[in-house]
This record gives sequence, C-alpha cells and structure tokens, in this order.
Amino acid sequence: MIDHDSILAVASHFDLGGTPVAVKELTAGNINVTYRLDMGEDKTAPRYVLQRINTVAFKDPVSLMENIGLVTAHIRQSYEAEGIDPARRVLNIVPADNGTLLYTDPEGGAWRAYGFVEDATAYNAIESAALFREAGVGFGEFQTRLADFPAEKLTETIPGFHNTARRFETFMASVEKDAAGRVASVAEEIEFFTSRKALMSSIVDRLGGELPLRVTHNDTKLNNVLIDDETGKALCVIDLDTVMPGSALYDYGDAVRYGACTAAEDEPDTSKIGFDMELFRAFTEGFVSATAGNLTDTEIKLLPLGIAVITCELAMRFMTDYLDGDVYFKTAYEGHNLVRARAQMKLLTEVEAKMEEMYAFVEGLLNK
Repeated sequence: MIDHDSILAVASHFDLGGTPVAVKELTAGNINVTYRLDMGEDKTAPRYVLQRINTVAFKDPVSLMENIGLVTAHIRQSYEAEGIDPARRVLNIVPADNGTLLYTDPEGGAWRAYGFVEDATAYNAIESAALFREAGVGFGEFQTRLADFPAEKLTETIPGFHNTARRFETFMASVEKDAAGRVASVAEEIEFFTSRKALMSSIVDRLGGELPLRVTHNDTKLNNVLIDDETGKALCVIDLDTVMPGSALYDYGDAVRYGACTAAEDEPDTSKIGFDMELFRAFTEGFVSATAGNLTDTEIKLLPLGIAVITCELAMRFMTDYLDGDVYFKTAYEGHNLVRARAQMKLLTEVEAKMEEMYAFVEGLLNK
C-alpha cells in the first residue's frame, strides 16, 4: 500500500471538495491499485474511489480514459433523456485539476477518481440463479444504453484483444517455434485446437456485416455489475478499462463461460467441470430482456456461439503461454497454464454438447 500522505497528495489534485478524513485500500481488483476516500465521519459525507491505473497492462491511459469518458457521458445522457436519475446508474468521473481525466504523479503513475456508488454490492460468487439473471440484465442494459453509440470512435486499448482468428495464428506460431520444448508432450491438445480453426473465425468473419460492431465491455465477470442492496436489482456496470469496439457475443459469451462453469478456471480434476444450464438460462433471460429491440435477431440467435468461441479462445491463450514458457500469465506452479488450458478445453466440450439445446432456448426467447 502507498503511504497515507502520498495518497492524500494525489487526492489533492482532484476536485473532491475537501481533504479525505480516511483512506481504505480496496483489494478486490487484480489490475489497478484502488482506494476509497471518505470525506467525513458522517454517513452522509461523500466518498470517492481513487485508482492508480496499471500502465503495464494499459500502456495508453489517456486513450483509456477518453474511452471511458465518452461511454459514461453517453450512458448518462441516455438516462437523463428518459427522466431517470443517472447518479447511481453510471460511473461518475471526477476530473483532475489539470482539466483532464487523469493526474500523473512525479513518478509517472496515472491516477483517476470516481464517485463511490453507495448502497451497492459487487458479488464475487454466484449465490443464486436470480443474482446471475440480474448480472445479465446489467450487462444487457449496458449494451442497450450504448446501442446507438458509434463504436468506431473508441480506441482499441488492447489491440486485437478478441481477434480470435489472429489468436489462432499466434498459437500456431508458438507450436512451430516450440520455445519451451513442450510441443511433443501436448500433441492431443494441439490437435484439439487445430480442429477448431473454423470456430475461431466464426465471429470475426461476421463482424461489420452479419454482426454489427458494438461497444463491448470485455470483462463481464459478475463482480463488474453493482447490485442495489435494497432492491437486489442490477444498478451499474463498472471497471470500464477494456471498453472497446467488438461484438455483443463476446461480452455475453465471456459472462456465461465464467459464470455457468461448475468449477474453478484452473480446476485440475476435469471430471468436476461441467456447464450449468440453469445458470445459462438465467443469465440469458436477463441479457435478452434488457437488450430487447436493440440487438438484432441474428445476434440473439448466435449468442451461444459466443460462449464456445470465448471458451476456446481462453483455452488456447493458456496453451499458447504454456508452449512459450509461461511468459504472460502469472503461474502458481509448474504446469499451471497447462492445467488451465485443459480445464477450459473440458468446459468447451461441455458447451459444445449443449449447443443445440442452447440455440433452441434463445430461439424460444426471440419468438416470445
């Protein structure tokens, strides 16, 4: 943790209306360093979130914040046009005293501030199908509020992040190079991915044509939707660092891939890995209901494809890193990336076995 006085020094460069009386580090996130700033002892005193952006992961924080500024402004205007108070429905950026959305400290650290969304919870575990349905509503509402936003205005803060066809080429290059001398020991796994080359192009090849280019969140975990403590309803989508142009299928697919899996992302016992259809149905109902009239019929019909593509992409990324010698993902033990890859491969086979059932379900929602 950065020392208290240094945090207060950074905070002084934002229009907070005073000096914080308390600072608390928030440790839920894995990328940025985050603090809550309490402006008074009284519960009615405002609170803020102060974050130092990880400039190793995000090399262009200026463009990143420009993206967030454009997207949050659009969402806010959308709510205001309907007479809905946007205060707790969208992140509120506090500008820095230099007139921009960022403050850069003397060491080059990039900082930003948001208003703290009160009386809301970011859940780390799916406690019920109803909760996962609300996550679907939250991410669906995010799509709806940005349906008329020109996605091409956004900068790709991580170029080619979900270009799965390019990811496949990168994987094959790693197989060819065999940097860590591991190719011979994973011949079956390599065949698993090469047999799915067409799958890895199935969304990319449709983008801009059959599938419209949209604003995508690209990190649709459950804890990136704040749930209202009083109503239990989805309130606000947070962690907008990876907002970029893409397909709605990416966001939907990643959320269901993560949420409907019956085991951890790195479960070594693949017999424990399955795909929970109740959770799939819950999230899908929420997502489709919240995007009604905004996604095209083709997008809705193809939603299950997003689950398969994103699951395959992640499995292949883990395998690529394993072949490269574990240079990208942090690993806890020898062979961790291989365990991760095999876990996602097993999940993909479970997803593929249920594709027909999933397609029938979304078709039924479309025809309601």
